[in-house]
Amino acid sequence: MIRYFLEVAYLGTHYAGFQVQPNAITIQSEIEKAFGVFFRKPVSLTGSSRTDTGVHARQNFFHFDWEEEINPAVVYNLNALLPGSIVIRQLIVMPPEAHSRFDATSREYRYYIALRKDPFLQDRSYFYPFTLDKEKLQAAAAKVKEYEDFTSFSKKGSQAKTMQCRILQSDWEEEEGCLVYKVEANRFLRGMVRGLTGTMLQVGRGKLSVADFEGIIRLKDATRADFSVPGQGLFLQKVNYPAGYFPE
Repeated sequence: MIRYFLEVAYLGTHYAGFQVQPNAITIQSEIEKAFGVFFRKPVSLTGSSRTDTGVHARQNFFHFDWEEEINPAVVYNLNALLPGSIVIRQLIVMPPEAHSRFDATSREYRYYIALRKDPFLQDRSYFYPFTLDKEKLQAAAAKVKEYEDFTSFSKKGSQAKTMQCRILQSDWEEEEGCLVYKVEANRFLRGMVRGLTGTMLQVGRGKLSVADFEGIIRLKDATRADFSVPGQGLFLQKVNYPAGYFPE
């Protein structure tokens, strides 16, 4: 058996998330369907990072095992079978022990807040028509880096064994008419980025102070965080692996 990685990107607007679910169209189900059509046999994909309904990815990975060598040229054929909102960027031969999820060292997310109504950003940002104090947003984001327990920002139903996350980046930046929350961590909890973003927006509006925000982190109580921001503004930007992990 040969282990392969698939690097993929997608616009998640019309999908019920990344992972296969009963009676739902997902990124994984569409890619597995394309494999079945082209190769006439099933494939079982393992994903590196789950994304929720409506969430996008500029980079994500699957891995799978296959009995024979696959010509990289088949990426063209698979992309022809996939919807326009999903693309396979490359097929990579990996060592048999490589694991797309467990070997990842960190993941980077972006949440886009549109500062003005723009139909071309409608499915790729959250239009938030309120005045925001950018200094307070940045101060709240800086507090995120001081903590490791994010119980307050884990949605109910999470099966995570630990709420500990090591935050490597947490900043707000302006980019192409949007305020963008940029966060990188070794791992994320279910709903964590949206919870952080929604709660910080309350700080930016003046409904919470930076001290209130820090208090929510310390409380370890998910009922105090704001998870209301929609999936459309969220992007999985990048999945990072150790230096030299991928073959030349």
